Amino acid sequence: MKAVWYERTGPAREALVFGEMPTPSPGPGEVLVRLAASGVNPSDWKARAGSRPMVAPRVIPHSDGAGVIEAVGAGVNPARIGERVWIWNGQWKRAFGTAAQYIALPSAQAVRLPDTTSFVEGACLGIPALTALRAVLTDGGVAGRSVLVAGGAGAVGHYAIQFARRLGARQVIATVSSPEKARRAMEAGADACVDYRQEDAAERVKELTDGRGVDRIVEVDIAANAPLLPRLLAQDGLCVVYGSGAPEFTLPFFPMILGGFGLRFFIVYELSPPARAECEALLTRWLAEGVLIHAIAGRLPLAECAAAHEIVQAGSAIGNIVLDIA
Repeated sequence: MKAVWYERTGPAREALVFGEMPTPSPGPGEVLVRLAASGVNPSDWKARAGSRPMVAPRVIPHSDGAGVIEAVGAGVNPARIGERVWIWNGQWKRAFGTAAQYIALPSAQAVRLPDTTSFVEGACLGIPALTALRAVLTDGGVAGRSVLVAGGAGAVGHYAIQFARRLGARQVIATVSSPEKARRAMEAGADACVDYRQEDAAERVKELTDGRGVDRIVEVDIAANAPLLPRLLAQDGLCVVYGSGAPEFTLPFFPMILGGFGLRFFIVYELSPPARAECEALLTRWLAEGVLIHAIAGRLPLAECAAAHEIVQAGSAIGNIVLDIA
């Protein structure tokens, strides 16, 4: 099979290799998926660059993808052969991810993809969509509450706006950094956008919430935004954190305790089985209904994986970057 891999960490064009590898076979409890698309996420380029130790001497990157089950291992219902699926955790604690024509992985990690959803869209679900959905579902959800989505035009933020709206949020505000990103967030269902480069974000959020603040923040970079939390959150508000631009951050103790504010951290790779099942069920329903907007910023062939990593690393794309695997 054709695949992209790296045997050492480093810059994309120095570390990533495109070539031929043996096609895997599904083991007990596994399925073999012929991939049609592979999603590229920030965690993929960070791992390739050396943010965490390599799990094996050779690594095929990427956790997200979509395709068709071509074979099954012992203990898996043969009726799954021919099923369209999307994949989660393709390369989490595993050596071989989705930047290849085939992947063999546990059957549960290949989730049925409705016929109305394209493979390119399916390759955006594992990290961006699941992260966004967990962020709005956890700790009682957002029904009747106000929500601030940090980075509302990003891959996760774009989904989070839609999910918050569908789950009954009373008000959805997004932070953005340009008029183009504001348009994208508004199209996803935001009530208002705050351009943090042009205005005092905390003051603007206060204005939009009649001085109250928001009940929940979906936070992409807690290290950058932690100082703003006491000015953004309503009494007893919650900040749900799924990302950080630095390994450490600080918070002002007295404003935080006086506000009764809470922090919820999670990483999408380590969702509990009940939480993951809840998210999968909702996603399956919404995908079948065709009600979601998927932001695809660019598509490149598998052989141009290094270029895709560079685009995602630069942070210039508004939406998901996906590799087409012919």
